Amino acid sequence: MDVPELIIAIVVVVTSYLIGGIPWGIVVARLVGGPDPRSLGSGRTGGANVMRALGFRAALAAGLLDAAKGSLAVLLAILLGTDPLVQSLAGLAAVIGHSRSPYIGLQGGRGVATGWGALLVMAPLIALAIVPLFLIVLLVTRISSVASLTCTLAGGIALLVGIAVAGLPAGYALYAVAGTALIWIFHADNIQRLRAGEERRIEWHLRGRPGPGQSAGSQARADPASDPRNGR
Repeated sequence: MDVPELIIAIVVVVTSYLIGGIPWGIVVARLVGGPDPRSLGSGRTGGANVMRALGFRAALAAGLLDAAKGSLAVLLAILLGTDPLVQSLAGLAAVIGHSRSPYIGLQGGRGVATGWGALLVMAPLIALAIVPLFLIVLLVTRISSVASLTCTLAGGIALLVGIAVAGLPAGYALYAVAGTALIWIFHADNIQRLRAGEERRIEWHLRGRPGPGQSAGSQARADPASDPRNGR
């Protein structure tokens, strides 16, 4: 890699980190006039906590925007003509930015949606294939962290298999291994609670924002899904 290529790679990685750091969960909360998701549940900014604070539709919007961060990071790397290794670094930088956002004191989410968005550009079929797996695991276990960890591992393994047998770029192996590792590391507290049998299950109350006379905090207290031990 010559100097111009190195400069482009550095710009891509730094920009990807800054893109990944955009806390869409908080932005969506402010746009709809709802509570900051960091004030409830796990204190994270990801989709699961946004659902506790604002309901399903806001969580879906935040989740899609979080996924777009990962996609945009990898697309930027591709558009600037970088190799697959730099594209992997861009995806990883976006995931780190999401979980350790420079805009909110290095806080954030677990990086699942952002990581999936990056995978969607690198290997669309694999990314789409793990969506039903996520839903099945979530419906069966009712534990969001189990679904996230399972699909992250499955996606990483599938990407490695795709590299070995389907001709996907070898540089994506970095993302397959490091991306999986990062998201599992960001779930360290969930894993600890799972091992202790203390991770709470989701109660399926797909409600919107709290109605008149009901604060977000009271709704969260009434809903077992608001327990921080089930957060992402």
